[in-house]
Amino acid sequence: MNRREFLRAAGAISAGCMIPRTSELFASSSSSSGWRIFEVTTRVEVLNPAGVTRVWIPAALIRETAFQKTIWNRFDCFGGRASLIENREDALGILSAEFPQGIKPILILTSRIAVRDYTVHFSAPARTTALSIAESQHYLRSTKLLPTDGIVHETAMEITRGKKTEIDKARCLYHWIVDNTFRNPKVRGCGIGNIRAMLEMKNFGGKCADLNALYVGLARAAGLPARDVYGIRVAKSKLGYRSLGTSGVNISKAQHCRAEVYLSDYGWVPVDPADVRKVALEEPPGNRPIDDEMVIRARARLFGSWEMNWIAFNFAHDVVLPDSSGPALAFLMYPQAETKEGRLDSLDPENFKYEITARELPATEEGADDASF
Repeated sequence: MNRREFLRAAGAISAGCMIPRTSELFASSSSSSGWRIFEVTTRVEVLNPAGVTRVWIPAALIRETAFQKTIWNRFDCFGGRASLIENREDALGILSAEFPQGIKPILILTSRIAVRDYTVHFSAPARTTALSIAESQHYLRSTKLLPTDGIVHETAMEITRGKKTEIDKARCLYHWIVDNTFRNPKVRGCGIGNIRAMLEMKNFGGKCADLNALYVGLARAAGLPARDVYGIRVAKSKLGYRSLGTSGVNISKAQHCRAEVYLSDYGWVPVDPADVRKVALEEPPGNRPIDDEMVIRARARLFGSWEMNWIAFNFAHDVVLPDSSGPALAFLMYPQAETKEGRLDSLDPENFKYEITARELPATEEGADDASF
């Protein structure tokens, strides 16, 4: 199959295509020190197509960050037409494909991504680029499932009462989430992130898309720009946390939502209270108390630091899938599909099948030096 390079997926392409590496789209002076290269492949197959079938796959971040750079995205759309649709505001890339009736819908997306561990040091203010007014407003806004008024605003004000600085407010919210929530293993997927319902019902159980969304919503209500970062784990943890990594090459169920809060003196600060609760529940022997030594270490590390055995997809909420007749999604972290019968359940393997695999490339492998940017 011929492969061609093109810029920004300007039109629909019916063959396999490559979207150019980040270094060709953005100027960068970063060194390769500390970067790891992963190749992630998502294969989607709709087992019971009906009429025209559409498939959507989240692509790796289309924007460069301190912790991730996308080298390239390549896709194969057998018998259909596909294009990469971008929303720069939320670093959202959606591989959107359409298959006519009678064609077996199979879509494959392969991405090569460079990541490196990221830590914000709070000992002294860092030189950061201030958010524009538009960016600040964007990351303070309400969304369908992340409102910033009513009980959300009241709770944020109560938690942060007496806190004067941005960092004190951000830390206070983080510790409140860790102390008052719990990971509920019965929740499907990563949860849905309906934070108003969580607060009104005083049901603080959930998974990452619930608990970290609660942090983001409360932070926004407290006047701190914040964002969910939707992605997937790609490797084992090198820090001794079995629960915070993958167990093999197949990462189809390794989706994970993280969060960031913007502090004027430090820029975007990584936070992940949901993973603190995951450590408490799942690290052997399981059900560790909040004052357990391993939980305490995770709690200290996950405010201001990320281990990048994970890749990010986007920061988007209320995602409208291109050419879809179905409702907007709260977020896009899983592959999606739709037939004339309607939207398929992305967690239903009987009618919608996908496999995601990841492999780390050794530094000597051809193409791995692209991380030098």
